[in-house]
Amino acid sequence: MSKKLYVGNLPFAVEDADLSRLFAQAGTVASARVVLDPATGRKRGFGFVEMSSEDEAQAAVNMFNGSDVEGRTIVVDIARERAPREGGFNRDGGDRPRRREGGGGGFGGRR
Repeated sequence: MSKKLYVGNLPFAVEDADLSRLFAQAGTVASARVVLDPATGRKRGFGFVEMSSEDEAQAAVNMFNGSDVEGRTIVVDIARERAPREGGFNRDGGDRPRRREGGGGGFGGRR
C-alpha cells in the first residue's frame, strides 16, 4: 500500500519532476507534487511525495529528513490525514451557499 510523505522547506526552484527524481533514490515514487498558492500560482515551499510502500516511505524519511537540497534543510515526515473542511455551504448538508442574515449587504442597515 502506498504512503504519502510531507516534504517541507523546499527551495522555490524545485519542480515536481525534481522532487520525484530525488525521492526515487529511496524507492518507487507513485507521485510527487509541489504545492502552489491558488491565488498567485507561486510555489508555497512544501509538497507531497507518495511512495509505493510503507517501507520505502520510511526509508525516504530516514534518508532525506534534515538533508540539504539546494542550500535548504528539508523536513520529511509521514503526511497526516487531512481534516474535513467546514464552511461555505449549508450545515444541513445542502449544496447552496449560506445566506447572510439581516439586510443591507454588509453596509450597516436597510437601503
